Amino acid sequence: QVQLVESGGGLVQAGGSLRLSCAASGSTFSINYIGWYRQAPGKQRELVAGLSRGGSTNYADSVKGRFTISRDNAKNTVVYLQMNSLKPEDTAVYYCNALILDRRYWGQGTQVTVSS
Repeated sequence: QVQLVESGGGLVQAGGSLRLSCAASGSTFSINYIGWYRQAPGKQRELVAGLSRGGSTNYADSVKGRFTISRDNAKNTVVYLQMNSLKPEDTAVYYCNALILDRRYWGQGTQVTVSS
């Protein structure tokens, strides 16, 4: 079992930045992959960025060069999503997801709103 808590969302103007945090607790040693997903109103949930246990990262084309996923060096149980040059189309609820074997765990989500 893993529990995930996201934080750091909010309202920001286009061109601004936000940093989201995902704090994991429980059987964190079993996590193979952590991803940030987002879901905008009327759209499907999509993968934004991911970080594997080994440190490999992957990004959606729409956020490459603007978003960065990373792990806190001091606290291995915290994963960040640094979001720069935000656009109105980045507006969504952002969710943290942890993969353990074939089971996915989700956080409650944090709202990000980018105004034009």
